[in-house]
Amino acid sequence: MAEKSAQTISQEQPHHLFQHTPHPHQPRNVNLIFEAEKAAGNFNQKVAVGMTSVFQAMPTFWLIMLWIVLWILANATIAHFDPLPWPLLLALASVPQLPLMIVIMVGQGLLGRKQELQSEEQYNTTMKTYHDIEQIIAHLSVQDEEILKQTRMIVHLLKTSGISPEQLQIVQEGKNVTIEETKPLSTNAGS
Repeated sequence: MAEKSAQTISQEQPHHLFQHTPHPHQPRNVNLIFEAEKAAGNFNQKVAVGMTSVFQAMPTFWLIMLWIVLWILANATIAHFDPLPWPLLLALASVPQLPLMIVIMVGQGLLGRKQELQSEEQYNTTMKTYHDIEQIIAHLSVQDEEILKQTRMIVHLLKTSGISPEQLQIVQEGKNVTIEETKPLSTNAGS
């Protein structure tokens, strides 16, 4: 009979208090994705990225500054081939700027794709984290409910066993007591 009631109780008890629902996001290596996109790019994209890498570098700036300074010094000391205010220098320096500006803008747009991928990955990871936190909170709530339910059952069993609230309070306070100390006071007085 006791085995049958134990089997019935164990069948009624759930095996898990909480069912975890995993978030569908799986982390990705953004660097690999970006490199694959760059490798799959067409000729124009590869040229734009290459020229952007070259023209946005500081050595290119210093090379152009050196060229301008040498132009002005050569014009002032060697020969006066470009009269003041150096219209030929200005023409040679400003005419390539327009196409280079367009190429650099296209290249920066393509290179900005990496930041887009990183932002998207960071957002998805943050959403997964929020989902996991919500799952943990839900799990803790289910555990709290189960702990409270079991606590109520234990208190009920203790009360039906004849243990008074005062005796229960002594046990809850964590005092080491013997069985005789937990017996009702009327039985201690009579012995």
